[in-house]
Amino acid sequence: MEMYTCLMHSKYQGKNSYSVQSLSEHDMLLIKEWRNAQMDVLRQNRVLTDEDQMRYYQQVVEPSYTDNETKIILVSFLKDEQLIGYGGLTNIDWIAKRAEISFLVDPTRTLHPAQYKQDFLQFLDLMCTIAFCELQFNRLFTETYDIRPLHISILEQFGFRLEGRMKQHIYIRGEFVDSLLHGYLKEYWKDEK
Repeated sequence: MEMYTCLMHSKYQGKNSYSVQSLSEHDMLLIKEWRNAQMDVLRQNRVLTDEDQMRYYQQVVEPSYTDNETKIILVSFLKDEQLIGYGGLTNIDWIAKRAEISFLVDPTRTLHPAQYKQDFLQFLDLMCTIAFCELQFNRLFTETYDIRPLHISILEQFGFRLEGRMKQHIYIRGEFVDSLLHGYLKEYWKDEK
């Protein structure tokens, strides 16, 4: 298993049999299927091919493992040791000590709101542990298209605060949609722990 040189571990164990580990090359083709099935919620405007996905892994993900100031830390998200999603910390700014949270699960899990909520809350907890306890970051943020009320409500339940709305920022299914920005500071994490 690959390991990010900027992290102390290649795998992090959460509660309720959830864990994250460095993104595995053998997970990439399944992740490609999930991405293609959920393009409306991603910054992705075309269907990915196997070649696209493997090229991304080889040219972007693999080199990030040995870069002490990588712009991305991507992880496979597991439940009971089975891959259920992926995501991580992206758009990392090491000087400002901030990162954007990326998260995507198997689309069948999104059909069950209670399950999706549990998955997403556990993932956020793991990302905060890595970002605030290990990397000593100060801030995490997200951008969510305003077609995802459940996703937004989970972010806010966790403690992310709405910081802005970009009006008609993205074009989805024939209409312009707002994009919501949420932020979460290390001090919120300290207050909760």
